Amino acid sequence: MTMDTVLSGIVVHGKGLGRTVGMPTANLQLDKGIAFPDEGVWASKVSLGDETFIGVTNVGRRPTVDTEERYTVETNILDFDRDIYGERLEVTLKAFLRPTVKMDSLSEVKAQVEKDKEEARRLLSKASGH
Repeated sequence: MTMDTVLSGIVVHGKGLGRTVGMPTANLQLDKGIAFPDEGVWASKVSLGDETFIGVTNVGRRPTVDTEERYTVETNILDFDRDIYGERLEVTLKAFLRPTVKMDSLSEVKAQVEKDKEEARRLLSKASGH
């Protein structure tokens, strides 16, 4: 499944759990009026100013790390390591990778995200020249 849903907003602090296992995410506080798209993990294009990156974006619940039914939008930006809290991001969901599933540990999540990153790179690199 592919689509081009654009999500925009400000990068806010999350729980910081991804950073502890080497997969930091940009947590997006969506602009008012933007509806949540379908829950799941997406290959995405991330625009920060005039730069564009490939990302893996989780939309919806985080059953491995949250007990509450809280919906979030968080993106692991590939080949990226900068502090962008408070900056505006535009995340374009390009291809659905998989549904959100509860895993047994953060290390299991990290292993799956590594697979997701490779798939996102494979799907989106051709189009972007990355």
